[in-house]
Amino acid sequence: MLVVVLIWGINFVVVKAVFSQIPPLAFTALRFVVTSITFALLLFSRGELRKLPAGNVWRVIWLGVIGNTIYQTVFSIGLSMTTAANSAMLLSTTPALLALAGGLLGIERITRRMTGGIVLAMAGIVLVMTARGASFSLPTMTGDLMTLASVVCWVTYVLGVRTVDRRVSSLQLTALSMLAGTPGLVLLGLPQLMKLDWSSVGALAWLGLLYSSLFSLVLAYLLYNRSVRRIGSVQTSIHGSGIPVIAALVAWPVLGEVPTLLQGVGAALIIAGVLATRRGDSKPVAPVEEVSAVRST
Repeated sequence: MLVVVLIWGINFVVVKAVFSQIPPLAFTALRFVVTSITFALLLFSRGELRKLPAGNVWRVIWLGVIGNTIYQTVFSIGLSMTTAANSAMLLSTTPALLALAGGLLGIERITRRMTGGIVLAMAGIVLVMTARGASFSLPTMTGDLMTLASVVCWVTYVLGVRTVDRRVSSLQLTALSMLAGTPGLVLLGLPQLMKLDWSSVGALAWLGLLYSSLFSLVLAYLLYNRSVRRIGSVQTSIHGSGIPVIAALVAWPVLGEVPTLLQGVGAALIIAGVLATRRGDSKPVAPVEEVSAVRST
């Protein structure tokens, strides 16, 4: 999960930069085509192009639609209509919403230590993002609301991963749900793709597309889903609280945004929250033993 946090923290800066040359829906369509091709090759090379256990086909399809088609569309449009700081702060509410939803549905058992860790991490996130200029106002309201809607989609996806038969490997689950969500994203991005001036897209934008596809989607999704199955959705998502810290550190050399003392205090609170959660005795109500670990890495 530390690798995932690093990848996704950098991805905020990368995606925001690429949007200046490739419109959001066109960019999302392109990165998912690249990702789907990569996953198809991975499935073929690992010999995992096989039939899913009974009752899991439609489950994986709806996970792909909610966690990829809807989530990515709403997130991309929302990010283009608000600031990266606002978007990162809203996405950081995921652990709290996962804990609440998982507890209500009986999927996760939340302890006091875990609750304390979430509170510490959330407080740290507020400090880091406030220092980075996060502020909610009328001009960003639509983008902020869309980002919040994308959080709901992601929470649904993560909890849905727990319902898939454990005989389905992490690679199969991630790849097939990604393949299921790609057609809708291509259709939504087609109008922007047809209008795109391909000659104006520079080399850095193409590199950003590859990074956002191969690292942010392929590698990070595999690791994230594997972690959800091993330690549960809440303990996995609490690590995501570190994303704003990575984003702030990357913005330092790339954008010239020098970290402040307030950001340092916030980062310390986030780390304390993550460590408190890792030391907690909270465990998923349902077993989440690792599935096909060797094949999915």
